[in-house]
Amino acid sequence: MTRIAVIGGGWAGLAAAAEAVSLGAAVTLFEMAPTLGGRARSLEGSEPALDNGQHILIGAYTDALALMRRVGADPEADLLRMPLRLRYPDRETLSLPGGPPTLAFLRGVLGCAAWSWRDRLQFLKASSGWTMRGFRCDPALTVAELCAGLPRAIRDDLIDPLCVAALNTPATQASAQVFLRVLKDALFSGPGSADLLLPRRGLSALLPSPARDWLLARGAQLRTQRVQRLAASGRGWRVDDEPADAVIIACSSVEAARLTRDLAPRWSATAGAFEFQPIVTVYLESAGTALPAPMIALRESATEPAQFAFDLGQLGQHPGLFSLVVSGAASWVERGLEATGAAALEQAVRRLPWEHPPRLVRVLSEKRATFACTPGRVRPDAAIAPALWAAGDYLAGPYPATLEGAVRSGLAAARSAMRQLGADASS
Repeated sequence: MTRIAVIGGGWAGLAAAAEAVSLGAAVTLFEMAPTLGGRARSLEGSEPALDNGQHILIGAYTDALALMRRVGADPEADLLRMPLRLRYPDRETLSLPGGPPTLAFLRGVLGCAAWSWRDRLQFLKASSGWTMRGFRCDPALTVAELCAGLPRAIRDDLIDPLCVAALNTPATQASAQVFLRVLKDALFSGPGSADLLLPRRGLSALLPSPARDWLLARGAQLRTQRVQRLAASGRGWRVDDEPADAVIIACSSVEAARLTRDLAPRWSATAGAFEFQPIVTVYLESAGTALPAPMIALRESATEPAQFAFDLGQLGQHPGLFSLVVSGAASWVERGLEATGAAALEQAVRRLPWEHPPRLVRVLSEKRATFACTPGRVRPDAAIAPALWAAGDYLAGPYPATLEGAVRSGLAAARSAMRQLGADASS
């Protein structure tokens, strides 16, 4: 039986392991953390139960949703599906109705009473231009440059929050080309593609825990260790002391660069050259409080860091528990988590309705939550060497760092590895 080693138990590694098992391989999964899931997991032993960050999925995440179903999770029950709706504490902005995507977008924009008719028509004109150009632009452009001609209300209410939510990079720094691809797939790829999917359960229950059980039930081996050395062995590899016919490196780009430094120096240098953007999640508690909606958009400023607030009680998790998300949080991390948490708490008190004054529960930071999705960013390919592949949301492709990108890369790496091994065996 073909032996495949997968290094890394995040969403990319779990996707690669599940696909390789489905294709008939004997899989050994290496993960140095005690909990699977990488940057999208639940924290062990936290009370109340917390995730290591708030995540949103969207209807366009077809491969992630299919993988969840494959391993026994139930995304229809575990995720609250709601149409894209950007609701601020003081007013409603864009809300997309159901139906064919182009018609839904047209109806949503024309029906947005928060924007003037002139603003709405200017936005439709600009978006029509993006569509006619195939959602392509000069790769050197930032989102801010691409959208400089749009009305201020459109940029403040829609473009900037969508950009930082999808790319985790401020619009003044973010790649316009990647942003346009996100808009294309989210808003125009099919009915429901732009729907927001908000977790009703902890992140580990969405994929990491059911995937672990599914893999173990099918004979996969799980090693809780940090891989120290990867070495060629005949036509295959040795992962520390374990032989493998092929290896999929599905850990972070930093770890992948370390493991390949001597094996593929050029690939390693590219993988190790990323700059990163952090995400900070601030958890608050206020018994008896419910926000006007499960998700509320907020306006960030120099003193107010959060872009979104989530009512976890309305999502079926812990009543009275709330999370505030600070994406593209590099400047706030520099100020320190204590200062960020205090500023987010003040913002929440000022902007949101509370039955009782909220209490700060915890401030969590993923310092390398995503790569900085800037124009011209060079990203490594999945193929590293014969029978050696990479999987991860940082690899070359049209998308920013997302759960869907991680899952797709894992599936592709497993298929490529099995296809290459099959071709080698035939020859």
